[in-house]
Amino acid sequence: MLYTLIVGLGRSGLGLHVPVLSRARSHVPGTFADHPIVGVDPGNTPRAERRDLLIAASLRRARDLLDPARTVVHLCTPPAVRAEVLREVAALGFSRILMEKPLAGDLATLRCVLRLAREQQLCLSVVAPWLHSTLTRRLVQLVGDRGPGAVRSVSVTQHKPRFRRSLSTSSHTSAFDVEAPHAVGLLLRLLGDAQVRGARGADLRVGTTTVPDMGGAHLELLHTGGIRSEVLSDLSAPVRQRRIVLGMEDGSVVGHYAVGQDDDFAQLEITRDGHTTREVFRDDSLTACLTHAYRGYAEGGDEAGGGDLGLHVRTVELLAEAKRLAARSPAGGASPVGGTSPAAGTSAAAGMSPLAGTSPAAGTSPVSGTHPRKEALSHGR
Repeated sequence: MLYTLIVGLGRSGLGLHVPVLSRARSHVPGTFADHPIVGVDPGNTPRAERRDLLIAASLRRARDLLDPARTVVHLCTPPAVRAEVLREVAALGFSRILMEKPLAGDLATLRCVLRLAREQQLCLSVVAPWLHSTLTRRLVQLVGDRGPGAVRSVSVTQHKPRFRRSLSTSSHTSAFDVEAPHAVGLLLRLLGDAQVRGARGADLRVGTTTVPDMGGAHLELLHTGGIRSEVLSDLSAPVRQRRIVLGMEDGSVVGHYAVGQDDDFAQLEITRDGHTTREVFRDDSLTACLTHAYRGYAEGGDEAGGGDLGLHVRTVELLAEAKRLAARSPAGGASPVGGTSPAAGTSAAAGMSPLAGTSPAAGTSPVSGTHPRKEALSHGR
């Protein structure tokens, strides 16, 4: 049975991981040890303890409370300090590491993380609820059943108001690291590898206050099969929306992901030959993601962390390229989500790219020039 150490008690660690694990521990017998979750918040004043959470003053103190060989570490610190904290965690003997998305915030940090994983023999996994979503499984099945050429375009919309957190904390420094990692990972799973064809971002403005690069993000991808996709993320939107639209040769597919932990239901609308069907179903994707990781760690097989590592590496690489292109864009600072997404069945990016730049060839990693799925950890060399 496995113990839990959560490093970083902010929104993701304390607000999401702790309550989800508290529920999961009672529903997945034989996986979790009968021991409180231990939490550490590096650099911050210790928080008040909860019934299901034991606060340790430091990582060294947490090691005294746990058996590193039987502990899963949830690394919920900001991307900018993730490699540093990972190095300290590894030095204390912990090896099962569950990383919050994104795996890294830039290519230099990515190389460092992968090098540490290889040298310290760490088993890395990434928190990616959308990849464990029931809606995603349905979409993958639909695309597979329709066969090659059935999908014409895909757009993902990820809107939410994020004023308070962006104004009060610097945990993220780019809107490309907030919602977009979910969408890019999903698009890679659904359509295969891709290259970035255009990107732009926006600042967050509230009165006379400006938070650079945190207003929103827009990127366009060209997948190896020729399908274009786009991601639109507005962090100044008045309402929440997590939607994917697939333009199909004979209609469209629209999926709505759950927008919060208070109502974990998804919706799927399929229009074909003029007829639309709609389904609503439970989709507690974060619980599914965490329990999948723990089962893998408990069983010690190939899925115990590394199964999707290449996909997460590629996600970081594509987002790094998107940030680079967005920084060069003359539209930088303007709203990246002006207007609406292209209609289903049309090219998701046609005529919309504000850039003429190109990215590395599809299927090639800009970190090493090799395909990430072949040997993810080789990037750290």
